Amino acid sequence: MLRNLQRMSVRNFLPILSWLPSYSRLSLSGDLFAGITVGVMLIPQGMAYAMLAGLPPIYGLYASTIPLLLYAIFGTSRQLSVGPVAMDSLLVAIGVGKLAEYGSEQFISLAILLAMMVGAIQFLLGVFRLGFMVNFLSHPVISGFTSAAAIIIGLNQLPHLLGITAAGSNHLQTLLPSLWEQVAQVHPSTTLIGVGTLVMLLVMRRYLKRVPAALLAVAGGVGIIYFFSPEGVRIVREIPAGFPSFAIPMVNWGHVMALLPTALTIALVGFMEAFSVAKATQAKHKNYQLNANQELIGLGMANFGGSFFRSFPITGGFSRTAVNDQAGAQTQLAAVFSATLIVLTLLFLTPLFYHLPHAVLAAVILVAIVGLIDLKEVLHLWKSNRRDLAMLLITFLATLFLGIQEGIAIGVGLSLIMVLYETSYPHYAVLGRLPGTDTYRNTKRYFEAKEIPHALILRFDAKLFFGNSTIFRSIVDEEIRKRKDLRLVIINAEAINTLDSTAAHMLHDLADDLKKAGIELVFTTVKGPVRDVMAKSKIVDKLGKQHFFDSIQQAVNNFDGEHVDESRQARFQTNYKQT
Repeated sequence: MLRNLQRMSVRNFLPILSWLPSYSRLSLSGDLFAGITVGVMLIPQGMAYAMLAGLPPIYGLYASTIPLLLYAIFGTSRQLSVGPVAMDSLLVAIGVGKLAEYGSEQFISLAILLAMMVGAIQFLLGVFRLGFMVNFLSHPVISGFTSAAAIIIGLNQLPHLLGITAAGSNHLQTLLPSLWEQVAQVHPSTTLIGVGTLVMLLVMRRYLKRVPAALLAVAGGVGIIYFFSPEGVRIVREIPAGFPSFAIPMVNWGHVMALLPTALTIALVGFMEAFSVAKATQAKHKNYQLNANQELIGLGMANFGGSFFRSFPITGGFSRTAVNDQAGAQTQLAAVFSATLIVLTLLFLTPLFYHLPHAVLAAVILVAIVGLIDLKEVLHLWKSNRRDLAMLLITFLATLFLGIQEGIAIGVGLSLIMVLYETSYPHYAVLGRLPGTDTYRNTKRYFEAKEIPHALILRFDAKLFFGNSTIFRSIVDEEIRKRKDLRLVIINAEAINTLDSTAAHMLHDLADDLKKAGIELVFTTVKGPVRDVMAKSKIVDKLGKQHFFDSIQQAVNNFDGEHVDESRQARFQTNYKQT
């Protein structure tokens, strides 16, 4: 039995063991075709995203080798395609750019250290089963953040697209004036290549989805420079050939502390991005299950291990995963084939990219980030939920004008505030009986539901704890004061899942005050864990077991048979209102 448990533990930690031993040759053709297709996409995309991150283009290929192999071993999604992505690349540029000059040796060293930090954070979050933390990034916050980040990414690529030298920034108020000052310096040949590539990519994306448009754009750009040699067009130039050698990242604790906010942001945003696309893809495949914490471990191992081979932070990409799935990927062996193609490119094909224009890579990035701007979500929230729309817009504007890290921090803060608000001010309902039935419904939604004479039936739709116990008491007091001849308060507890000591003290005080006012307090449909706390807190002893019922109707039937002195009740009611 111990051996079985050990095998299960190893298999859980190494998901590759769940599919590789039973791998079928029938899956090979799909994996091979998908792997080559995604590998072809990764070559231009990886180089473009490396440039976006402030790194030499070759580092995009480094980040598309070892991380893919490690995720194939430790990840649970069989279609997710990991590698460099626009969002993480921009965060790298912003976070590391505060400490070193773009493209410098120190910048490269810090970007690699950042990958190791991101991997360590994700791995630890997975080991300690803290994947739920990503739930604090609500969908409106993510939508606002990604839309604003996409605009920042796009504006930062315009200098490469147009051949100008505007300073990069992650603040809209700095970017726009900088770009405007350089409008007169637009380089015609660069602009023609960049805009032409952009139009070609958009058209092919719309009408020729299966064609490797980015690779064709790269080939076209190289051909234009090689055969026509237009003056002043910035090109990639020399790219070192060969596979990156193993090297331990340089760790400086001062740099670690300076990069920590960026590492935390990339770790959480990267996981959210990867898991959301993996979950959407897995819904089409019922032969395996995703595990959020194991996904953190898989991404963590990919980032951490990749840093020893000169990789910068990576995660799962939306477009590449969609292509991987559509091309027939059945397992993570497809990622192995993609990595193999990148390795062959590093070993033999890097000289072909010497004449590659920066404008072409900028166009590849711009097309990739178009889908991040989510106007449909804004229109949807305008019609369905204005409060969520406000969260989206605040996050959007904060990201544009304060910065990407600041924007997501404000978004997370807004999400936490909303969670606290929802738990502190939860929904409650006064219940009435539907005519001719024993069914009780919210009197504000079911106008035919009638309240029971002399009784208040209240349903509280949340856990009862220190954060909302005062609110609960004020709700009960307010509803009691609305009624002149109240004799009974029924608390329908079917939606109360937990009860803490602060709430238990509040219920003791409520029971005492109602007893002094001559008002009976009873509970219905109390869940087991809540009843246990009530018993340990002596609430059951105070009220008596006869004040707990399995249904509202039982409580009402019991009350109907009682006689109450109305003059005495009126005096107590007056006393309760005065308290």
